[in-house]
Amino acid sequence: MIYALKTTVNQEQAVTNLIIVAIKDKELQEHGIRAILAPDELRGYVLIEADFPDVIEQIIQNIPHAKGLIKGDMKLDEVEHFLTPRPSVTGIEEGSIIEIVSGPFKGERARVKKVDEARDELTIELFEAMVPIPITVRGDSVRVLSKEEEED
Repeated sequence: MIYALKTTVNQEQAVTNLIIVAIKDKELQEHGIRAILAPDELRGYVLIEADFPDVIEQIIQNIPHAKGLIKGDMKLDEVEHFLTPRPSVTGIEEGSIIEIVSGPFKGERARVKKVDEARDELTIELFEAMVPIPITVRGDSVRVLSKEEEED
């Protein structure tokens, strides 16, 4: 079964790491915890797959920022959407103004000409370039500034 552990917001990863350390320190071979997940979209919660909630309660007693288990359990199909990564270009449209946040063109602004969700890539044209040359960049290396439509 999967249980939700309430945590302090922005401390989900720290709580996850402390749970892992606590499990290793106690050397609980039969602790019954199978998986721990702290999805970015689910702020203030850590999902734990375990045989029994009592085991989780025992482990989190001395962990800071762990507020307690939510009553009840969840099925795998309820949290399955957290397990599949979403392409980083999702939500970026052609004509959007972006800023490149990593790579050789870091800090440059550009307009999106094409979005390739299958490859998680964008084809862009830099504003400051002398000649408009299309450049392909990874979706996780840009930040959307505005969703303006392309002007003709």
